[in-house]
Amino acid sequence: MTVARGFDRFAERTRERFDELASRFAAEARKARARSAPALDADYWKALQDLFTRDVTHEGLSALFRQETQDTFHFFTREIDLSDVQARPWHKRLPIALWRTFHAVAYRLSPWRRILFAVATPILLLGWLRFSMILVLAGPLSVSPISDWEVWALLGATLLFFLLVLELRDKLGLKGDLEVARQIQFGLLPFEPFSQDGVAIATAMRPANTVGGDYFDVIRLGPERMAVVVGDVAGKGMPAALLMALLQGSLHTLVNAGLRGAELVRTLNAHLCKSLPGNRSGPTRRLEPNGMALGLLADTPFTPDATVLGPGDHLFLYTDGLTEAANPADEEFGDDRLRTALESRRDAPGPALIEEVIAEVLRFCGPVKPRDDMTLLSLRRDP
Repeated sequence: MTVARGFDRFAERTRERFDELASRFAAEARKARARSAPALDADYWKALQDLFTRDVTHEGLSALFRQETQDTFHFFTREIDLSDVQARPWHKRLPIALWRTFHAVAYRLSPWRRILFAVATPILLLGWLRFSMILVLAGPLSVSPISDWEVWALLGATLLFFLLVLELRDKLGLKGDLEVARQIQFGLLPFEPFSQDGVAIATAMRPANTVGGDYFDVIRLGPERMAVVVGDVAGKGMPAALLMALLQGSLHTLVNAGLRGAELVRTLNAHLCKSLPGNRSGPTRRLEPNGMALGLLADTPFTPDATVLGPGDHLFLYTDGLTEAANPADEEFGDDRLRTALESRRDAPGPALIEEVIAEVLRFCGPVKPRDDMTLLSLRRDP
């Protein structure tokens, strides 16, 4: 079959890319273990010497204080407009430039980190101002200020501050890339309310990190036919988001190829096994699983199951990040609390139900941040 052969080639290429990435991570892990401190013997001192001499060059030091410093300055000031102060004298232009730079850096930090940054920066500046006054009073040729331990503490704090600013630039640059990835991921998912043939669907997803590995979808199969999907990729963050994109693309391709039901799930499972690296108005009813998680075993049997949604019935799908959200006592929200929350809001519209359930879970968690992604999908048939 042409589609199957195409999928085999695609799966093989995907597997090769994942294996290459896994090998790269394994190599880095071996290097990290090799760099770990051995016992206090000759090998330890040799490793310690190697730690502080390997790849240490004059060119690297020059790049650190020239290129990296310049790149960091441009990174934090690229959105600052100083055109209105260019005509002023330097002693008036400099304070304005420093204040706007301080404001641009602080704006990129979270609230409490912003406060700590606002406290640390003036303290460091006051320390250098005090040192400058001492140096002026003692005379430019005096060496007494250099012998003061406070001067060395100030120098150490300044170097540490400089290092942290460089690391902050790298972190904020990565955060910006993750925000772009988040926008792309959210653009791939159907967040808009869906209504067709008397069926209304509302969805929401709250990733534990900037991007998440939960997956949901609404796929039109034809007149009066549709498919809804909710999945939880193992793990969190960017690796899980990449696997989510792979799963979505594979599923849509198989659906467009005409596969349905158990054949669709079997083919998708076989494809994932090749691609992934080895490693109602009545009472509430729970839909039990009828097969193993996808992508674990290639020959896993899957049994098709069906449930009928009558007029007024409500289907609620979710990932385990919802029920496994824990409070400060490490107690999970659990299935019972979710069942109670759903039954008490039986008549709520889909968007309102999702919003209220998320709010109740967050109230239960209190100050504890949910550890996993939460995805919710509400499907209700008209009465």
